[in-house]
Amino acid sequence: MSLQTWETKAQKGRDILENSIPKQWLLPADKLPPATQKNVTDLPRQSGLLNERELSITDMSATALVAEMGKGSLTAEEVVVAFLKRAVLGHQLLNFATEFMADEAIARAKKLDAYYQKMGKLVGPLHGVPISVKEHVGLKNRTCNTGYVSWIDKVTSEDALLLQLLANAGGIFHVRTNQPQSLMHLCCSNNITGQTLNPHNRELTPGGSSGGEGASMGFRCAPLGIGTDIGGSIRCPAAFCGVYGFRPTALRNPLVGIKVAAAGQESIHGVVGPLASSSLEDLELFQRAVLDQEPWDVDTSLVPIPWKKVIPSRDITIAIMWDDGCVRPHPPITRALRHARDKLVAVGIKVVDWEPYKHGHGWEIISALYYPDAATLQHKQLQASGEPACPLSEWSFSYSKGKTLTHAETWALQEERDIYRDEYHALLKRRGVDFILSPAYPAPAAVLGESHYWSYTAIWNVLDLPAAVFPSGLAVDSELDILTAQDAKYIPRSEVDEREWKKYQGPDRYEKAPIALQIAGRHFKDEETLAAARVVDEVVNGVKISNL
Repeated sequence: MSLQTWETKAQKGRDILENSIPKQWLLPADKLPPATQKNVTDLPRQSGLLNERELSITDMSATALVAEMGKGSLTAEEVVVAFLKRAVLGHQLLNFATEFMADEAIARAKKLDAYYQKMGKLVGPLHGVPISVKEHVGLKNRTCNTGYVSWIDKVTSEDALLLQLLANAGGIFHVRTNQPQSLMHLCCSNNITGQTLNPHNRELTPGGSSGGEGASMGFRCAPLGIGTDIGGSIRCPAAFCGVYGFRPTALRNPLVGIKVAAAGQESIHGVVGPLASSSLEDLELFQRAVLDQEPWDVDTSLVPIPWKKVIPSRDITIAIMWDDGCVRPHPPITRALRHARDKLVAVGIKVVDWEPYKHGHGWEIISALYYPDAATLQHKQLQASGEPACPLSEWSFSYSKGKTLTHAETWALQEERDIYRDEYHALLKRRGVDFILSPAYPAPAAVLGESHYWSYTAIWNVLDLPAAVFPSGLAVDSELDILTAQDAKYIPRSEVDEREWKKYQGPDRYEKAPIALQIAGRHFKDEETLAAARVVDEVVNGVKISNL
């Protein structure tokens, strides 16, 4: 196709978005901040678009919203309208949406309110909760382009199974969110809807591939969101945008109806999971709402493990991984880990240091298994429209080194993967470690176009360990995070380490970025991992653990 043809086709996707925006809630251009304003998180209050009640609603967690709707203090309609108004403003500032579904969301909310008035009870555990949805999670009778121009006209015949389950539980889908071309960037840009920005600093990326979800949560456009993760695509957006995210063990949440250009790839399982704007408790609410409906009765690839109740306990051993042995974290990350360690030790939680085990080897395995076909399927989708590959798409495609693996080579790597998983698990047992607290990324967030190093999250994908990300309560500080004389003496261990270390030219480059932490647990110990994350969040951030 000619350049004009692919651009014309891409315009169809932009038209879908433009025509879906509820124009009555758009802020006039003269009331928008200048493009040079980095942090826009205060705009919902400053803009005057939302009244005090709506601001209060959009500051609430999903758990709190359900409780208030259960008491009759809030209606589903006023909740969804408040979040729609905030989402429209968020999109004007951050370009995070691919399609609004305002009319359908409001109609659904009215039905839920009618049910509550008639029956005197809620439909389910997510009654009236607005949920933003990553674009490649299929919605009935809507296009699903997955970031490819060639898929602009693809229309999904039914909702993804996950969405069916969330709707059964009372969830309302009000906005779809942006993702990068190929779904394999830790930034969020494509040739259809363009570049999504970080609400805390618009010179930084919100992460990827669930970058639209990161921005949605960071600006509180929804209390819950849906992301996918094969190398950090839930956790990095959560980390970069100062919110919460959870990567479950593979084969727990249903993937049926989620569109990718590599369907059938099983060497490294992708997962789908929740992001939340306000609390780890909401991540558990999401998981329980899905798994209580036994999705394995439909998606037979899933393990039939119901979500179990785990009471958070401080009787745990947490190991801190200060460095993965390959790339040194930037000063703000190390400061946040020290802050967390001191808080945990002060309340008597056992904390030890974690010496990383062969993380370079783990990256070699996973990066080779991302594209066993040398990204042939991805290139095919680009060639079908003629659209150019985005720079970070080319970056991720290069992991294959342009070489298609034979069956024997793929099997050998899968054997290495399984051996590595067993070795790591045995090491956790031998060292008596329950959970590993670590960075989610070398920096608090990546500057736009610079998200090159995934291994702090991808290591848990190759090991298939559940992992949660949560805010440390700290942000980049212009005085505390300066490079010290000791930092100046650091000699990088490799070209990759040098590349990432040089990106930190001082705190000003990451101004106001929130600093997140990541906690990983053992294989299939998803409930225990979220419970441990809540303990750390309580100790470090003072977030009170409510009764479960």
